[in-house]
Amino acid sequence: MTDVDDARRHELARNLRTVHDRIAAAADSAGRAADEITLVVVTKTYPASDVVALVELGVTDVGENRHPEAARKRDEAGEAAAGLRWHFVGGLQTNKAAAVARYADVVHSVDRPRLVDALDGGAQRAGRHVGVLVQVNLEGRDDDPVGRAGAAPGEVLELAARIAQAQALTLEGVMAVAPLDADPDDAFARLAEIAASVAAAHPGATAISAGMSGDLEAAVRHGATHVRIGRSVLGERPPLG
Repeated sequence: MTDVDDARRHELARNLRTVHDRIAAAADSAGRAADEITLVVVTKTYPASDVVALVELGVTDVGENRHPEAARKRDEAGEAAAGLRWHFVGGLQTNKAAAVARYADVVHSVDRPRLVDALDGGAQRAGRHVGVLVQVNLEGRDDDPVGRAGAAPGEVLELAARIAQAQALTLEGVMAVAPLDADPDDAFARLAEIAASVAAAHPGATAISAGMSGDLEAAVRHGATHVRIGRSVLGERPPLG
C-alpha cells in the first residue's frame, strides 16, 4: 500500500481539527462533554492509505457503507489499522450480511428481522460478536416503502428485542439520517424519544448514531453519541467508477 503524501496528511489533520472543534462547540452549547461523542470518519470511496493516515492522526472509528469495498479496505490497511473499530453504516442486503459480520465491529443499518437473523448467523459462524444499531426511518411516511431505509418507529422496539435475543449480536442503540426536506432538530428530537424507549427496555443500548457533515450540531443537541462524518474530514468524494 502506498503511503499517503505529506500534503494529504496535512489536509486530513486540518480537517480533523475543524471537525473536533465543531463537536466540542456543539457539546459545550448542549451542556455535554465532547468526549461523550464518538467521531466515526466515513471513508467510503477513499483509499486504505487515508485510513492508515487517519489512524496515525488519532482516529479510532471509521465507517464504510459498501461491501465488498469495506472488506477490501480493511485487508489493505492491515496491521497499521489493527486497533480501529470498523462501522458498517450503509444499507445492507440480507445476502451480504454474513460477509459483513466477518469484519464489521458495529452495523448501524439493521432495519428488518431477516437482516438480524442473517447477521447473527454470520457472526456465529465467524466466531465473533457484532454490535448492532436499529436504523429508524424518520421520513414520516411509515407506510411508504419508498424513501430512506429504516424501520418504522412503531417497529423499533420489536426489532430491538429480536437483536437482544440474538446469540452473537449486541444491541447498542439506534441510528437515523435526518430527512433531506426536514428540520434536523425536529428529526433528531424524535430520534431521541425513540432512543429513550429502547434504552428503557434495554438499559445497555444507549448509543445514538446521528448527524453528518451538514447537521452534526443538531444531532449533538439531541443526544447523539456517534456522529458519522465523511466530507468534512476527507473532502469532496471522487466520482464513483
